[in-house]
Amino acid sequence: MRFATLGSGSRGNATLIESGGCRLLVDNGFGVRELENRLQSLGVHPSEIEALLLTHEHGDHAKGVAALANRYAVTVWTTPGTWRALGAPEVPRLRLLSGHNGSIRLGPMRVLPYPVPHDAREPVQFVFECPEARLGLLTDAGSVTSHIRAVLADCDALLLESNHDPEMLRRGPYPAALQRRVEGAFGHLSNLQAASLLDQLPNAGIRQLCLAHISEKNNDPELVMASIRGVCESLASRAWLADQAVPGPWVEL
Repeated sequence: MRFATLGSGSRGNATLIESGGCRLLVDNGFGVRELENRLQSLGVHPSEIEALLLTHEHGDHAKGVAALANRYAVTVWTTPGTWRALGAPEVPRLRLLSGHNGSIRLGPMRVLPYPVPHDAREPVQFVFECPEARLGLLTDAGSVTSHIRAVLADCDALLLESNHDPEMLRRGPYPAALQRRVEGAFGHLSNLQAASLLDQLPNAGIRQLCLAHISEKNNDPELVMASIRGVCESLASRAWLADQAVPGPWVEL
């Protein structure tokens, strides 16, 4: 199994995951041409994507989903609430899933959707399993539940939101209502919340840690890494930050 972020942040999100020749895309917050260019930098053509898994309806994750699905006949998997909130656009192949009723099988991968607290209709995140590795994704969550901790407990790799520094958010350019939304229980995880989750997991087993959805206005890369070093120096040595503008690289598990 390997994965690569195609972009991560408020201006667009997409993550590519591959195992045994099966390529899956999680979210697409980019126009079709922009996504094509980002995929090309990783040696992938959109026609090679077997399925797109959509976490929720917000534009930075869903903007290009329908256009991509229609141009390349990509199967879209998402929750009923997310698809209704997106306006239920016409796509060639739509499959509905639940964050509460077990896993789906896509190629050699078992995909486990799980619910997260976010200000969307029916948001989910995903864990990807194959015989050699287990990859967990967690972004766009305002708080960490006991169920989230249980789902992510045995992951070999994590793509984890570390969105904002609370002090920078308070001093930053966002109006008060948006600040409350970001730091609320259905907003986005702060550096401290991400570090706290890692401290509660068996983090010695995490071989790769990608910190994602980092705010360009309310966070700083040094603060993100300092929060991880506060949990475990060796974990920090296995961590890196996803970029909004630059895709990749491929990360092997």
